[in-house]
Amino acid sequence: MESTQQKPDLVAAKTSSKAKTTSKAKTTSKAKTSSKAETSSKAKTIVYWIVTALFCLQMSFTAYAQLRLPQVAEAFTHLGFPAYFRVELSWAKFLGVGLMLAPVPARLKEWAYAGFAITLASALIAHLSVGDGPEAWGWAAATGVLWALSYFCWRRVQATPRAPDRAPPAV
Repeated sequence: MESTQQKPDLVAAKTSSKAKTTSKAKTTSKAKTSSKAETSSKAKTIVYWIVTALFCLQMSFTAYAQLRLPQVAEAFTHLGFPAYFRVELSWAKFLGVGLMLAPVPARLKEWAYAGFAITLASALIAHLSVGDGPEAWGWAAATGVLWALSYFCWRRVQATPRAPDRAPPAV
């Protein structure tokens, strides 16, 4: 064993070597943590967009059907709604879908989610109040589940911290 008192350069070299090793370990640990967080963030974003795309497809289809299909117009009459309400509701759905898919401020997305929640709850209430069976209100219930999943995922994506050197995802 060498004496460190006689060779101060040896002490400096050993200390420097330990500091470099510790620094490399910390950097590697931070990189692994950052990589895991980034992967988790990407996974949340991907799940959000898949669920939201399915929800928006469903809402777009129902809006189109309300405007174009005569049997849907008859269903609105059966529920006791006037014809103009069907048209207004369709255009409001198209507007909401546009807001959900566009990179708009979070407050506008919140309003779109609130509007869809009211629409879906109202659809369930309307079908149940006239005594319709699950074949009529089942679609509204299933779309409500998609709405809830989309909203939950959106809130998780919003709560995910973003790396300062990267631009935020268009959500």
